[in-house]
Amino acid sequence: MAETFKDGLLIHTAGDLPEIGAQLPAFQVDAADLSPVTNASVAGSRVILNIFPSIDTGVCAMSVRKFNELAAGLPNTKVVCVSKDLPFALGRFCGAEGIANVVTTSAFRSTFGEDFGVTMVDGPLRGLLARAIVVADETGVVLCHELVANIAHEPNYDAAVSVL
Repeated sequence: MAETFKDGLLIHTAGDLPEIGAQLPAFQVDAADLSPVTNASVAGSRVILNIFPSIDTGVCAMSVRKFNELAAGLPNTKVVCVSKDLPFALGRFCGAEGIANVVTTSAFRSTFGEDFGVTMVDGPLRGLLARAIVVADETGVVLCHELVANIAHEPNYDAAVSVL
């Protein structure tokens, strides 16, 4: 069980992020059009998983915008943004914001949060995903990860990109 903070309140997660050097856990999340996004969908590409509580918060929206910017310059890299927001909300956000370089996905009907250890198990956002990043190479080996220490802060974009 890992820990993060929100407004000074200690929040526990369902587990720990995948170990560096380990394979990404198997996952299936839903894209905005309800199509599945899985390990097989990203196989052969470097992957950045941008995990966050909700697109309807400023920091979460900012992280999607920033990774969308960064993704334009990252060859053979797929950035998959994951929250428990409904796919329809994610689609509206991407359409309104012109987000085209990342894939926004919903874990609303999957075990992604538990499998990656990021579901918050207590606190006011219980049930949502904690803010984290997981970066993997073309073979699915985890290169780096970060459970952001405070949900109100952005992830370390430089660390995510530098390992690629």
